[in-house]
Amino acid sequence: MINKVSKNASRQKRHLRLRQTLSGTATKPRLNVFRSNKQIYAQVIDDTKGITLCYASSKELAEVKNGSNVEAATKVGALIAKRALDLKIEAVVFDRGGYLYHGRVKALAEAARAAGLKF
Repeated sequence: MINKVSKNASRQKRHLRLRQTLSGTATKPRLNVFRSNKQIYAQVIDDTKGITLCYASSKELAEVKNGSNVEAATKVGALIAKRALDLKIEAVVFDRGGYLYHGRVKALAEAARAAGLKF
């Protein structure tokens, strides 16, 4: 019998490979993205201390009915950039979380760049 490896398990393996070279510091924290079927989440993490500095998700947005589309990802990207800039964080390292840089992940990243984050 053939056992199929789940897509999430493959994504987690890709994310672990990425995380071997990617790390956030106090001066340049890591912008992590998690994408579920219904929502999208982003958080800025300082890996040296192991703390989340700020976060944003499509759950917080009242004007978005569907949290799993590109429009919601764009608004989350702008929101996380605004919150990071309020904490005087201008530059981050982008961690796509093992997802392809396409669709919702790309929309979030481009919105964060447009709002003023550098990566």
